[in-house]
Amino acid sequence: MHTCRDCNQSFQTTLALEIHRDSCEKGQLYCQVCGSRFREADATEDGWHYACPEADCDGEGLQKDLYEVRTNRRATH
Repeated sequence: MHTCRDCNQSFQTTLALEIHRDSCEKGQLYCQVCGSRFREADATEDGWHYACPEADCDGEGLQKDLYEVRTNRRATH
């Protein structure tokens, strides 16, 4: 079994998990240029090149301007 780290939904195959990750509502990206959060599927057309989907933003590139929300969450006490 393969499980999505964001929503805990399980899948039989790695391929099914990868397809799900493109549309998972909890798997979001964050644009450090404009501050928007959005789904990964909204940021890419081909799965290789990423850009912020906001019309007035020039943010692009994973780990350049766009980051996964889950890897950039800060712990609070």
